[in-house]
Amino acid sequence: MKRIDIRGYPFRLRHHILPVIVWLFAVLCVVGLFSRRAPRFEVLGMARGQVRQISATCTGRLTEVYVDLFEQVEAGQTLAVIDTVLDNERMVETELKSQIDSAVAEIQHLTAQLVPTQDTLEAEKSDREIGFASQMRQFLLDIDQARLQIMNVKVQIASDRVLLADLASEVKITEALLKEDAVTAYELQKVQAQHDSLAEKISENEALLAQAEKDLITAQQRLDEFAQHPPVNPSVDGALDVIRKEIRVKEALVQGFMEQLDTLKARRVIELKAPFTGVVISLQGRANQAILRRPGEDVIRRAGEVVQAGDSILVIAEIKPSEVVAYVNESQLGLVGEKTQVEIIKSRPLEQKARCEVDYIGPALELMPEQLWRNPNFPQWGQPIVIKIPEGLELVAGELVGVKAL
Repeated sequence: MKRIDIRGYPFRLRHHILPVIVWLFAVLCVVGLFSRRAPRFEVLGMARGQVRQISATCTGRLTEVYVDLFEQVEAGQTLAVIDTVLDNERMVETELKSQIDSAVAEIQHLTAQLVPTQDTLEAEKSDREIGFASQMRQFLLDIDQARLQIMNVKVQIASDRVLLADLASEVKITEALLKEDAVTAYELQKVQAQHDSLAEKISENEALLAQAEKDLITAQQRLDEFAQHPPVNPSVDGALDVIRKEIRVKEALVQGFMEQLDTLKARRVIELKAPFTGVVISLQGRANQAILRRPGEDVIRRAGEVVQAGDSILVIAEIKPSEVVAYVNESQLGLVGEKTQVEIIKSRPLEQKARCEVDYIGPALELMPEQLWRNPNFPQWGQPIVIKIPEGLELVAGELVGVKAL
């Protein structure tokens, strides 16, 4: 190929070719710059914090709502109280209180019986011991009387026998005198009659002595038998222990009732607490503002209202946003992934920039918030990406920032 040398052309022709060459070089540079910028992107994002709706965990009545709209709350602070006791449970509670009162009254009655029961048992014991001692003394007296009777009879018999011996001698003397005609037969009959009468008396006394001895033996036997069966006194402690056991049974019953009552009371009051430090909000966003709106965010209930399980009561939002949500359009899909290095740019004074990375990527295209639309008349869709706000970057919830790939 023949080489072209522009030096051989006229000067005017060389003057026209040179700008063309420069323009072509500039085009090549621009194409190279755009080819290098192709994998990069720059979009708008919105600062967002946590938004939690506080909902009823069960059916009940709101007895207290301690916060108002836009009031700041601390993590763990009690926001509202729900009384969950239903009408049938109130009837159960009333019945339990009645049973507790009845059992307590029985315990008081049983306790009051301890001292009188002890006094009664001790008095009965004393009476039995006194009666036993009295009967013992009676048996001993019977024995003494029998012995005294025996002694008296024996003395009488001994005396009569001495007298009988004298009369027997007198009869013999009188018989001798009668033979000598010194006395009459009448005198002999008189002395003989006295002798026979005294002998009969001695015989009767001997029979009486035998009976008295039998009576003594019988009295002694009765005493021995009675002494073998002393009075049996029921244990005072045993009787009182029965009452104490009844008291313990009633106390256990009261304890069971109290536990059931405490369970009802524990279930009746449910406290709803703040999950984090934030502010009470009532957002009235449009249906397409998925970033801002949550179920129940336009609700704040008041004390006295009946709520069903799952009903929203109020909403808590973080005071400071914790993340930025941006949307990449269809032409930018694939240019960003998790851990992609980006820069967040805050344009309002004072301007700030912060380096960070993408934490999460949405799985599908979503309708973007209206604030991010280029034209408010034309909705836009995009794939959401979530970026945690780094320390030191001061943003307000809902603030728009630039997100640029590095």
